[in-house]
Amino acid sequence: MASADPAPSTPPTPPPAAPEDASSGGGWPLIDGWARATLSPSGPRLWQTLNHKSACLSCAWGTGGQNGGFRDELGEPLQRCLKSVEAIGAELQPAVPAEVFAGRSLAELQQLSSAACDRLGRLDRPLIHRAGSTHYEPISWEEVHGLVAEAFRTPAPERVASYSSGRSSNEAAYLLQLLLRALGCNNLADCSDLCHAPSTIGLGRVFGSGTSMVNLESLQHADGVVLVGSNAPANHPRLMNELIRLRERGGTVIVINPVLEAGLLKFGSPAFPVRSMLGGGSEIASLFLQPIPGSDTAVFLGLQKALLERGAIDLAFVKVHAEGWQELIAQIEGTPWEAITACCGLSREELEHTAARLAACRAVVFAWAMGITHHANGTTNVQAIANTAVLSGNVARPGAGTMPIRGHSNVQGFGSMGVTVHLREPMRLALEQLLGRPLSRTPGYDTRALIEAAERGGVDSLLCLGGNLFGANPNSRQAQGALGRIDTIAYLATKPNTGHFHGLAARQTLLLPVFNRFETPHRTTVESGNNWVRLNEPGSTHLRSGQLISEVAFLAELAHRLHGDTPIDWRRLQDPVYVRELIARTVPGYEAMAGIDASKREFEVSGRVFHEPRFATPSGRAQLAVTPLPELRLPEPEHFGGLAPGERGLVLSLITARSYGQHNTVVYKPGDSYRGMPHRQTLLISPADLVASGLAAHQRVTVQGEAGALEGIELIPGSIRPGAALMFYPEANVLMRAVSDPHSGTPAFKRVPVLVRG
Repeated sequence: MASADPAPSTPPTPPPAAPEDASSGGGWPLIDGWARATLSPSGPRLWQTLNHKSACLSCAWGTGGQNGGFRDELGEPLQRCLKSVEAIGAELQPAVPAEVFAGRSLAELQQLSSAACDRLGRLDRPLIHRAGSTHYEPISWEEVHGLVAEAFRTPAPERVASYSSGRSSNEAAYLLQLLLRALGCNNLADCSDLCHAPSTIGLGRVFGSGTSMVNLESLQHADGVVLVGSNAPANHPRLMNELIRLRERGGTVIVINPVLEAGLLKFGSPAFPVRSMLGGGSEIASLFLQPIPGSDTAVFLGLQKALLERGAIDLAFVKVHAEGWQELIAQIEGTPWEAITACCGLSREELEHTAARLAACRAVVFAWAMGITHHANGTTNVQAIANTAVLSGNVARPGAGTMPIRGHSNVQGFGSMGVTVHLREPMRLALEQLLGRPLSRTPGYDTRALIEAAERGGVDSLLCLGGNLFGANPNSRQAQGALGRIDTIAYLATKPNTGHFHGLAARQTLLLPVFNRFETPHRTTVESGNNWVRLNEPGSTHLRSGQLISEVAFLAELAHRLHGDTPIDWRRLQDPVYVRELIARTVPGYEAMAGIDASKREFEVSGRVFHEPRFATPSGRAQLAVTPLPELRLPEPEHFGGLAPGERGLVLSLITARSYGQHNTVVYKPGDSYRGMPHRQTLLISPADLVASGLAAHQRVTVQGEAGALEGIELIPGSIRPGAALMFYPEANVLMRAVSDPHSGTPAFKRVPVLVRG
């Protein structure tokens, strides 16, 4: 028998103070982090790199490019964060000592944590693991090129695939998709499939464009921000500067998150040093709502209902600029308050008060991260947010709109370049004209479909351009087994990660060292999460004796070996200027790319930031749609095998998340002082749930999921909604089945049923 999530304990409004051990985010810990990095042996090189004209390696809010290392797209200074320093510092490590791979077996390397893998150093020479061997061994680049070309030279293009992350450049991404599509293959899995694919699909359905409709300048005109499912202080610290400024000008910040994050209550930014260091930081949240995990559609339906009842729906705007509004209004009117509050765990009074604050704002930006998308109804969540923005008239004008907050620095650029299984028709037609033939219409594998196809034995060869395909997937055992059935895997990477040791192919695994962004010996470009294209100047590497290669050079050589000289000169693609010419010809919105080498002028991708309410849909109107309430039930303990006699425990809805000292699957620091979690083997739990279950703070317990279990997990009481819990990703991936959103394929990392017992 299933049970509902626990009834809410109504959080106060305005938000309460943060716990005593973490009264704010940022502040002195940031200064301390900067100081330690500066005083390290690589400090001078670090500062040189920070000022290099290349985009930040960290999140899609990163700075850099032609404005210089510390400036954003508007030229504002002091816009680097500690996450950027951590990412650069890791890239400045010395090479992995040769004796590591020569002397340590794969079995030993598989015992390393994510942090320990990263601390091995930089990859500086190509390596291969052959079936039956216990070690990676050196290999020449000539042999590498021959083996990879052989692996991808196949009469069955549906049996080859790629996986990529946003670490690389637009030029490499464009080459990757062009190479595979010319083979007749659409299997272009990408890390965005595991994060913001619901945003791309949901926004595309409503507005015809799947990216942010708000640029930085527009955000600075807002007097309201609704921030949902985001721990921006840890993952997008630059955004916090904009929230601080918004509060300074009297604006409202509404935070919706099951976890009461300290940095979303108060944040100390180095861009505001006096207030940050002496005043304890700046107030962020005006209101803080803690709903049941996965209930965001109900939250926004409740806000819509409250706006409708107080006459705050902008019906004049909606009737002219939207379609499908009649059905949506009927759903809002026909859904009882009791169904909404039971689903989301917030009271009618909380939702009505929040709607009143929204209605009082002149211009509102709705922003979200993976707390919205990492659910089985992630696409519906996004559409519910977009519906709310349209109904309230907060779209397509200064300071108003929808703004997904993307993770890796060029993850959005990869989608723009066509690294996606959902290729837009204008780009498809342009690529067909370039290649002189129709592209394959066989549907491609997204990331989850790729793992499932590999598990069935349906994939022979895989090229990974960055990322950690093993570490990023739910159900780690399944991911390892699936990768182990692929004949050949080639990993292009700058540093080792857990996937290189656990994600071994059946016959041969190649580990290939590439330049990072600030080392690449030619210009590259990347795209920020707000549609701004940055130009990276050439650089050099400190690995003077290394055998590194640029990704563009590797992919162009592979393309030449596979395709020869037709229908384009594939080897000429080693020239990134030529690649940019092709991008300008074939990628919608990137026409300005053709002149960027001469002008050095960065640009905004056209057709995405809506300055007036005419959208990229066939009718030019926003397409509103009904968003059904989710069925949110937790199983009973018997679902997991039950509790033993005398054993205490309870079933919780587990949120998996990154720590403050982490970027994607790479862990820089083992603990998280802001959440009071001192190491990775911890579970954040509500004090009320501790009392109800009979478990004790700091007790070591077993956490049982549907796919696996973790033992010796320490219980940490914290400011999280009763019925929910939080553990760190990727360690908790072993617990979960791959339950995915049917519209996007994105796994439900933020609502994982687990039994905690001890």
